[in-house]
Amino acid sequence: MYAELIIKNIGNLITMGEGDKPRAGKEMGEVEIIKDGYIVIKDGRFLEIGSGEIDEIYIGNTTLIKDAMGLTVTPGLIDPHTHLVHGGSRENEFSKKLEGVPYMDILKAGGGILSTVNSTRQASFEELYIKAKKSLDIMLSFGVTTVEAKSGYGLDIETELKQLEVVKKLNEDHPIDLVSTYLGAHAVPPEYIEKKEDFVREIIGALPMIKEKQLAEFCDVFCEEGAFSIEETRKILSAAKKLGFKLKIHADEIVTLGGAELSAELGAVSADHLMAASEKGMEDMADVGVIADILPTTSFNLNKDYACARLMIEKGVAVALSTDYNPGSSPTENLQLAMQLGSLKLKMTPKEVITAVTVNSAYSVDRGKEVGSITKGKRADFVIFDTPNLEYIMYHFGVNHTKDVYKNGIQVVLDGKVIY
Repeated sequence: MYAELIIKNIGNLITMGEGDKPRAGKEMGEVEIIKDGYIVIKDGRFLEIGSGEIDEIYIGNTTLIKDAMGLTVTPGLIDPHTHLVHGGSRENEFSKKLEGVPYMDILKAGGGILSTVNSTRQASFEELYIKAKKSLDIMLSFGVTTVEAKSGYGLDIETELKQLEVVKKLNEDHPIDLVSTYLGAHAVPPEYIEKKEDFVREIIGALPMIKEKQLAEFCDVFCEEGAFSIEETRKILSAAKKLGFKLKIHADEIVTLGGAELSAELGAVSADHLMAASEKGMEDMADVGVIADILPTTSFNLNKDYACARLMIEKGVAVALSTDYNPGSSPTENLQLAMQLGSLKLKMTPKEVITAVTVNSAYSVDRGKEVGSITKGKRADFVIFDTPNLEYIMYHFGVNHTKDVYKNGIQVVLDGKVIY
């Protein structure tokens, strides 16, 4: 019973409480907070959680006991929507965007997503690996311990596989756990503009190989005007579902197309973006338990409207938050900023926000049984924030509040610096 590690004197221990499903509606505000708490860790998992004095039965000669000095502890944060692996960057378009140059004009000049596709196709495996690893280290420094990573900047089979192979290798090498998603249907490459049906067939044709190589467990489609229609999305995701892929949808980001309704129809795990989702779509999602993954840093960066998180919560939808880290619309690895925007712009309470980046994000990447709460038996992923309480993380915005991060009970960030 001797523990390997004990963290004591935790001012506010945000355990998230018990439960085996995403938190929806009012449940998102039901957060267990233990004062003067402690956590006991053995074999990389939580062995005991409590308050006050620690039972001597857990303390042996080799038990490491650390003092949290009255600070705040939460589960490891989870970023459930990123475009982690890509080549290049797009800061050369920044001035044009500020000048109001339309995105389609930038695209026609070889910029936009096509610029990233070209850079990703040209980049070697090693170059993509090094760039993505740097981003993962930044995410880790912000307290993120699990990340979803999509392909989607290849738009050809060779490059999509290269992206997914990079994700697989990083998952083996990096402390952060990576969940891989195939997003072959991210955009239509120029060579297929006049023969889009052929491209849809190519996307579907790659699914058996990706499944056989175990390169992705989710399949995603950018269902949007100018990208993939409802029927095209249904066709791709239905084929993926038959092969055993779990489903995600980039839904109703710009136009009210019906992506939210489709996510419910197909039984997707999550529908993401949703700035233009209809009330009917929200209700359908709530009825079948599709998680709404909202990406406020994208709205912030593009100066666009924010998703109606309050209405979703009122309608009983489980809401998650993520960065949408990508080189075009959301070039940030800072999940704490997404949390702060969740409160400041989406009007979510601090308790709803922490639910959105722990329990609900865990279930949106199908990891809810293992991570997302400080619960006996779950992996010992947790963050010590240099804050007196949960509210302070949202109140004092624009800075990194992380002090220490532990992954599977092993310290990987010390005093804000990555040390693994």
